[in-house]
Amino acid sequence: MQDKATKDPIPFKGLIDPELLSRLMQLFLSGVLFILGGILSALLLMSTWNLISLVFVAHELSGAEILGSIVTWFLYFEFLALIAKYYQSGLHFPLRYFIYIGITAIIRLIILYHDDPMHTLIFSISILVLVVALYLANTKLLKRE
Repeated sequence: MQDKATKDPIPFKGLIDPELLSRLMQLFLSGVLFILGGILSALLLMSTWNLISLVFVAHELSGAEILGSIVTWFLYFEFLALIAKYYQSGLHFPLRYFIYIGITAIIRLIILYHDDPMHTLIFSISILVLVVALYLANTKLLKRE
């Protein structure tokens, strides 16, 4: 009779093939990313429509709000590009695309919330850190493609 301390630490070992489990998880991930891509595409189209309508009612909004809408449009676009690049890169997310999205998101924060100089300085330093990370990610040591 086996002692609890000597039991196999992996429950259900042998019931499912790890390769099959990996393929099932990849299929699930692909399905979720496909749905997310559809949602982001719809949001991108809605954002495009809003930007077109802003041309006609721009006098009601500040320049910062219009720029914020434009940068939000770019964020949707970058997330869609990230999903497309995931499939083109052999089912992995390139690090630099996350950095691009981070930089764009922080720029959006600076545009919309520029009232506090300390926050603007912190956001700017964050962008500098991300640019340095982007430089490092594009060196030959870290580049996968």
